[in-house]
Amino acid sequence: MMLRAVVRRASTRGSSASGLGKSLQSSRVAASSPSFHSLSATETPVPRRSHARSFHHRSCPGCSECSRTVFSNFQGTTLQTWVRPFSSESGDVVEAVVPHMGESITDGTLANFLKKPGDRVEADEAIAQIETDKVTIDIASPASGVIQEFLVKEGDTVEPGNKVAIISKSADAVSHVAPSEKIPEKAAPKPSPPAEEPKVESTKVAEKPKASSAPPPPTKQSAKEPQLPPKDRERRVPMTRLRKRVATRLKDSQNTFALLTTFNEVDMTNLMKLRSQYKDAFFEKHGVKLGLMSGFIKAAVSALQHQPVVNAVIDGDDIIYRDYVDISIAVGTSKGLVVPVIRGADQMNFADIEKTINSLAKKANEGTISIDEMAGGSFTVSNGGVYGSLISTPIINPPQSAILGMHSIVQRPMVVGGSVVPRPMMYVALTYDHRLIDGREAVYFLRRIKDVVEDPQRLLLDI
Repeated sequence: MMLRAVVRRASTRGSSASGLGKSLQSSRVAASSPSFHSLSATETPVPRRSHARSFHHRSCPGCSECSRTVFSNFQGTTLQTWVRPFSSESGDVVEAVVPHMGESITDGTLANFLKKPGDRVEADEAIAQIETDKVTIDIASPASGVIQEFLVKEGDTVEPGNKVAIISKSADAVSHVAPSEKIPEKAAPKPSPPAEEPKVESTKVAEKPKASSAPPPPTKQSAKEPQLPPKDRERRVPMTRLRKRVATRLKDSQNTFALLTTFNEVDMTNLMKLRSQYKDAFFEKHGVKLGLMSGFIKAAVSALQHQPVVNAVIDGDDIIYRDYVDISIAVGTSKGLVVPVIRGADQMNFADIEKTINSLAKKANEGTISIDEMAGGSFTVSNGGVYGSLISTPIINPPQSAILGMHSIVQRPMVVGGSVVPRPMMYVALTYDHRLIDGREAVYFLRRIKDVVEDPQRLLLDI
C-alpha cells in the first residue's frame, strides 16, 4: 500500500503545475548531470504500529522517468519495512465474543480462562467459560490462531456480544513484540548494593534486643473476653452465580408456598426382584442398564394422572392444570444443583426413561447441559438416597406445586403374613403447596406411588 502511494505521489508531482515544478527545482544539486534525478531519503514514522522508510522524490517538471526511477529504488535494498503481523488492517485478527446464552439470561460472569495469551487454539475450541444463573457456557474461538490478549478479567460480568479475546491467525503473532514494549524491562535500573554504613547500623540494632535480660511479660486477657478463632484460619470466597440463583429460588419457594410434607414407606422387594430378573435382557436389547429411577418415574406419572391437582400450579387468582407430564430430576454436580427435565414422560417406556436420565445426568456433570433442557417441568423427583439420606423434607422447585423425595434402601424388620421378616424398605416424602393441594390428595398421591412400586404389574393392567 505504501509503495503504491509513493508511486502515485511521484507521478502526480511529475505532471503538476509549472509553479510547483519551479519551487522544487531550487533544491536540485547544481553539479549533477542533466539525466540524473536526485533522491533524498527521509525517515517518517508510519502510524498503526508499523515502521517504514518513505522516500520523497524531488521531481523534474515534464520528466517521464520519475515514476520508474522511484519504483526501481523501492525495489532495491533501500526500502526497509517492519509491520506487526496482527495488524487489524491486514485482516489477520479475529475477536472472540460472548455467545447468545438463552432468552431468559441477559448476562453472566466470566468464571475462568481455559487458555493463556500465546496459546495456540483451533476453530470452535473453548477458550473461556461463562457462569450463568442456570448453566455454564463455553466461549469458542471463531478461527484457528494464537491468542493475542484477553479483553476482560475473571469475575467480570459480560453480556452477549461483548468482546472477550483477540486472536491472531498467524502462529508467530505474539512472538514478535515491538521494541517499545521491551524498553521498560531493559530500562529497569538494577538495585545498587547497600552501603557499608547501613550494615553497621543494622548490626547495632540487632545487638539491642540481646541486651535485655528478661522477656516482656505476656499480655493478660480478660476472663470475659471470648476466645475467637484466628482470622488466618478462615477463607472468604464469592458465591458463584449458580449458587446465588439456587439460594434465591429456594428462599422464594419457602416464602411463597405453604409447604407441607407427608411421608410413607415402600417395600422395594418386588421392584428389586424385577430389576434383578430382567437386567441382562434389558441391557442386551436397549443398550442401557435398568435402574430403580425409571420405576419411580413411571409410578409418579401414574400418580399424577390419578391426582391431576398435584400437576397443577397457582397463577395469580387462577389455577393452571397441565395436561402433560414433564418430570424434572434433581442432579447434584460439583458446581451446584441442576434440574433437567424429562419431557413427555407419560409417553415413554422404561427404556426411554433410562436413556433420557443417563443422557441428562452426563451432560449435567460435564457442564454441557443447555438452558432449554432445564426449562419447564411440572413435577420434580429428587433421589437423596444416592448420598445415603434416610429421610428428608425436600423443597418445591417453583413454579411447580410438589416434589417427591426418594431415600436410601435399608433392611428393616417388617411384619408380613403374621411373621417378622427383613425387607428392603425406603422412606418416601412428598412436599406440596398446601394452598392448592389438600392433605387428602397428597396422601392419595403418595399411596399410589407406594402401590405401583410395590406391585409393578399394576402398570400393565392400569389398576
